[in-house]
Amino acid sequence: MPEAAPRTIAVVGTGIAGATAALTLREEGFDGRVVLVGEEPHPPYRRPPLSKDLVKRALTPERLRLKPPAAWQELGIELRTGTKVTGLAGGALECSDGSRLPYDRLLLATGGRARTLPFTAGHDRVHTLRGLGDVPALRADLESGGPLLVIGAGLVGLEVAASARLSGLDVTVLEAGAEPLRRVLPGPLRRAVLELHRAHGTRVHTGVALTRLARRDGMLVATARDGRSWPARTVLVAAGMRPDVELAARAGLDVGDGIRVDALGTTSDPRVFAAGDVALFPDPVLGRRVRVEQWNHAQQQAAAVARNMLGAGTPFAAVPWTWTDQYGVMLQIAGHFAGADTLTVQGDLAGFDFAAVATANGRPVGAAAAGRPHDFRALRTALGHPYDSPPRATARTPAVTHALLTDGQPAGHTLLLESGEPDAPGTGESHAAAR
Repeated sequence: MPEAAPRTIAVVGTGIAGATAALTLREEGFDGRVVLVGEEPHPPYRRPPLSKDLVKRALTPERLRLKPPAAWQELGIELRTGTKVTGLAGGALECSDGSRLPYDRLLLATGGRARTLPFTAGHDRVHTLRGLGDVPALRADLESGGPLLVIGAGLVGLEVAASARLSGLDVTVLEAGAEPLRRVLPGPLRRAVLELHRAHGTRVHTGVALTRLARRDGMLVATARDGRSWPARTVLVAAGMRPDVELAARAGLDVGDGIRVDALGTTSDPRVFAAGDVALFPDPVLGRRVRVEQWNHAQQQAAAVARNMLGAGTPFAAVPWTWTDQYGVMLQIAGHFAGADTLTVQGDLAGFDFAAVATANGRPVGAAAAGRPHDFRALRTALGHPYDSPPRATARTPAVTHALLTDGQPAGHTLLLESGEPDAPGTGESHAAAR
């Protein structure tokens, strides 16, 4: 950390990480200049509803914004939307409008961009969904009728599929892997989600290696290597995101599958920090660097890094957690399932009324719940504070949670997980692909 106290802090990226960092600086009493710069034309807004509530006309910029536009000015945060930062040089941001913004410390919260597929280029009615600007055209095409073809069975793809199916559209989901949500959930939970979609009439095909997309008789036709094909009026490519490291790389920072930072969020330049989807940070549980693409995690990490920019010096070690809403079912997920060997479940998986905890060598590492928010809250808290001895059930630790965190009896039943599921992060850098 530089010894001199900063007077100007710049934040690049107006997503939830960048916005949270700017707000945290003010909450912590920083009275210097705070500049928040982002490419999107919209003020900071909530992204999760984009995939969960896509077909709802109430999904407007005004309803999604984090704060009224005047609030940023009242807080003394200089919000510059629609501005691309093209370079970092001499302790200053170089912007697309020709301006130059000096900084004492900088936070890069550049997030990522939706992955595309080469064979979909040049086709109309083919979409990705990463930001608010993607919504109008995709929603308009969906309103003109199906079928909808979703390529990718991650959280975004499945949430859009569920939203479209509930609106009455014919929906097909294609997934390259053996099962959906391979990086997000263990096998029993993945299969429950798959059956939920099929029960609502959504066709989900796994193990599909697409090679071609062509227009035929007014329809888009996707063809797989094995000859199978699927027609659609609209296609959504939901193949994940790639971290936006270009600015950092041009500035000579250490990058890989993200911007490499230490536990404080510091990059290879001690004046520059990173947080959110783009940050490749050391995870104390997995023992290696990871990126986490989750809304709540981005908020927590950005707040912690903002405090570290002011000298707090506190390593970030929060347990990542997220949620998904599909067909009116809310599934909450916390921790890491990679390397887990058992899953103890209380309740009904198929009926989505359960609480579950995954363990690796007897230690709780991941949790999930549906219809049991109190149990989930207690499980998530316990993941952040591993027990050295069996926990005692209290008013804050429901009895079911107490049982799940010990031997699962009599509250639940224990399932053995297949070796290596879900897809475990590699031995080096890794990516926890959940929002």
